[in-house]
Amino acid sequence: MQAVAEKDSGPVLKVRRFLEEKGFPVQITYSEDTIFTVEDASRVVGAKEEEILKSLVLLVDDVPVLALMSGINRVDVKKVRSETGAKKVRMADPEYVLNWSGFQIGGVPPVGYPEPPKALLDEDLFQHSIVWAAAGTDHAFFPVSPDELAQLTGGRRCPIKKIK
Repeated sequence: MQAVAEKDSGPVLKVRRFLEEKGFPVQITYSEDTIFTVEDASRVVGAKEEEILKSLVLLVDDVPVLALMSGINRVDVKKVRSETGAKKVRMADPEYVLNWSGFQIGGVPPVGYPEPPKALLDEDLFQHSIVWAAAGTDHAFFPVSPDELAQLTGGRRCPIKKIK
């Protein structure tokens, strides 16, 4: 296991502080194993893949927006464009995400940003009492209910998943 000082440094500390400031019970768990992919996270957390939260950074008319997705779903950029009234929507590349947020892909959390981005929550998240979110790195995560997630992010529930 990592030393406690390492666990609560940098990105994880930003998430912890945000949750504490909001009065949210902080339950960040650390794992030696990575939660980089949905499959990894499902195994490490011990939850179904659909209960893993993917925090995706999209550029909506060049403004970062979080698409908070159920682990098994893909985001439909056309639906995001419709929901936001944007002209252009695209996935942010990993370098942009790191430079903008301070979080690396695989550990991007739904919270902990200096200025909270707009957040769109996949409707399917609300089928679960708890979902599991990255807490700033690909080795840290925390449980949150979809309703709490909406409150913490100021986000709204939207039909943004790609239909297969």
